[in-house]
Amino acid sequence: MTSMNIAEIQELIPNRYPIYYIDKVTEMIPGEHVTAVKNVTINEEFFQGHFPGDPVMPGVLIVESLAQAGSIPLLKLDRFKSQTAYLGGLNKVKFRKKVQPGDVLELKVDIVKLKDYAGIGKGVAYVDGKKVCEAELTFIIGR
Repeated sequence: MTSMNIAEIQELIPNRYPIYYIDKVTEMIPGEHVTAVKNVTINEEFFQGHFPGDPVMPGVLIVESLAQAGSIPLLKLDRFKSQTAYLGGLNKVKFRKKVQPGDVLELKVDIVKLKDYAGIGKGVAYVDGKKVCEAELTFIIGR
């Protein structure tokens, strides 16, 4: 298993501020699995309007965080070098708890199917060991 810092991650995925949601990768097996971390801070732009007085990370951005994390083990495969992993579909998305400033979002994605230029990952996001979101993500790899 390999860990990765921001510079190494940014060599793989094209996302940049303000739509970049990975602070580090704590473990990764190319083509198989990733565990990544997003430190959720009050400085995130979306907290200005979602929701004043009760800041909550939008669910769609939690899913985006899972998608960014899930693209990493795919793009570490030699056959997908210098390509982009696009989110092609979502299934079985469930939100369990709020994510708020100060939370550390742990993102785990297992690649369960990989065929040609498409893959399916099962992602789960946790805060303090409690499941906050889960989703089945379909990735399309392209240029």
